[in-house]
Amino acid sequence: MIKQMKKIGNATLYCADCKDILPLLNDIDACVTDPPYGLSFMGKAWDYDVPGTDIWTQVHDVLKPGAHLLSFFGSRTYHRGAIPIEDAGFEIRDQLMWIYGSGFPKSHNIGKAVDKLQGNEREVVGKNPNSRSAELQKKTVYESGFKDNAVITEGNSEWEGWGTALKPAHEPIIMARKPFKGTVAENVLEHGTGGINIDECRVETEDIITNHSRGEESAVSKGKYGDSKAQETHQTEGQKLGRFPANVMHDGSEEVQKIFPQTKSGKMKQHIEGGEYNVYGKMYPRDVETIGDEGSASRFFYCAKASKKDRDENNNHPTVKPTELMRYLCRLVTPKGGVVLDPFMGSGSTGKAAILSDFKFVGIELNEEYFEIACARVEDAHKSRAQELF
Repeated sequence: MIKQMKKIGNATLYCADCKDILPLLNDIDACVTDPPYGLSFMGKAWDYDVPGTDIWTQVHDVLKPGAHLLSFFGSRTYHRGAIPIEDAGFEIRDQLMWIYGSGFPKSHNIGKAVDKLQGNEREVVGKNPNSRSAELQKKTVYESGFKDNAVITEGNSEWEGWGTALKPAHEPIIMARKPFKGTVAENVLEHGTGGINIDECRVETEDIITNHSRGEESAVSKGKYGDSKAQETHQTEGQKLGRFPANVMHDGSEEVQKIFPQTKSGKMKQHIEGGEYNVYGKMYPRDVETIGDEGSASRFFYCAKASKKDRDENNNHPTVKPTELMRYLCRLVTPKGGVVLDPFMGSGSTGKAAILSDFKFVGIELNEEYFEIACARVEDAHKSRAQELF
């Protein structure tokens, strides 16, 4: 049953169950979505389970041959998301990784739980720095997982310092594709789908991007007198735009940048200790050069997590994705002027991104409150894009 349907510029938004709307659609160029993860996040009923094969089969059927599906999932339930997609007839092509440094660990303090169970007293060592009235009385480490709130305690249990979860720092994204009809060349010529838009998603850089003899891309920094290596190899028009897009994206935070240290030459020296004889003879201590990817975390696409401004006014949805990330994903898999589908629209981040990127959009959301938020955000994006063009 369709509760509401709104047409906003090149966007069509439905307030309904996607199972009722998907059979009415056809010739969709790409699906970019953030479905339920099956975690009951924040006690939300809509997140109690992941979409099943029946829904992904409907999505598969409305897509053009060769069209891509990009779907976020949680790290704990990724497997439950991927299997129904594959069973629906999609080919799993890759796993993209959205890495961020601002995740909050939802870990249960086992030492505290054991002390409570055994009736042991715990020493109060300070006030919780997350408490509004807190001033830390003693230098200590606050471990998330305490629910009481004003104080920090320590115990003597052998389980002190143990927890139940790691700090979340990434969300995987399934990249799947509906099978071709014929070859990839035949498919893109007939349907306009089947490829990913490399040049539109290259990462800007001041380095000169060239080719290795093995056909791999390499970055050479511009020197004071130019670069002779770059002159020896051909630089394509695409390479002039920037680095080849990777299956890693991040939020640009300091924590993430530390994961990818700066390298200058594309090669890294590694010291190999001596060892036993092997099939090549005895190994002696030596320094060797290994092939590395020159640059830092900036060699991957990055944008900050959704800010209050990016979320837009009165948006209370708990899992809003940043607009620039969603624009990047839409550009990656959608042909020029194509139609982007989001069967789990939420507050409309994919729709906002699609309209700002000059794509058509079809969104479906069952929750009426989120539907109204999505409509407002898509309408604002439509007005903003119209002002930019005129």
